[in-house]
Amino acid sequence: ISEDIKIILSSIQQISVAIKDIKQSNKDILGRLTSIEAHLKESDERLMAAEAQLAALTSTVSELWSQLDDQENRARWNNIRILGFPEGVEQGNPTKFLEEALSAILKLPARTDLSIERAHQSLAPHPVPGQRPHPFIIKLLRFPVKELLQRSARELGTPEWEGHKILLFPDLSKALQDRRQQFLPTKKILRDKLIKYGLFYPDTLQVTYKGSTSSFRSAEEIRSKPHGIQLGNVEGGGNPRK
Repeated sequence: ISEDIKIILSSIQQISVAIKDIKQSNKDILGRLTSIEAHLKESDERLMAAEAQLAALTSTVSELWSQLDDQENRARWNNIRILGFPEGVEQGNPTKFLEEALSAILKLPARTDLSIERAHQSLAPHPVPGQRPHPFIIKLLRFPVKELLQRSARELGTPEWEGHKILLFPDLSKALQDRRQQFLPTKKILRDKLIKYGLFYPDTLQVTYKGSTSSFRSAEEIRSKPHGIQLGNVEGGGNPRK
């Protein structure tokens, strides 16, 4: 019995040592977990700060991009893009050619001073046969002249020069052109239904129907707006405005 007791006591001592080792290991693990939690908390705080900074930078970049796009379009305020003239028709002097051609095809009053400051073709590779020729871009010294040219072109419908249809457009940035082009399907519906509308700078579509005017900044807004114009079932009436 004495030997059995010694064996039991020895086993208990071994178990006690093992328990102490386990406690120490648990203490080390707990310390590591505490350290990991602290690091995770610090990482979360850094991530939240980085996300907030990224959101602020994204907002700033978006605002700066909008300002830059606005400045680019304002710099083109007196510009007109002209499509339809064949390649090489200007014979090295686009300003003189366009002053004479535009006055003739738009039926402007005699001695109208167009005040073209600069005229050139868009910078792009030379078109191959069958491709659309380069458009001309003119910069006018006076904004009223730009309005005169655009108004005269609208009144004539589609002016022609020696069998070529000539089109006049505002010279807008690519980004603004893309935003305006989203309204093309809607404008076609409005024209077909003879509903009065206008596309105002920079990219606002105003529709007048039955004495009420609604404004839209995107095609999605037209589809989702719960009131105002319902393009799917409106009746014809009024005069379209391009």
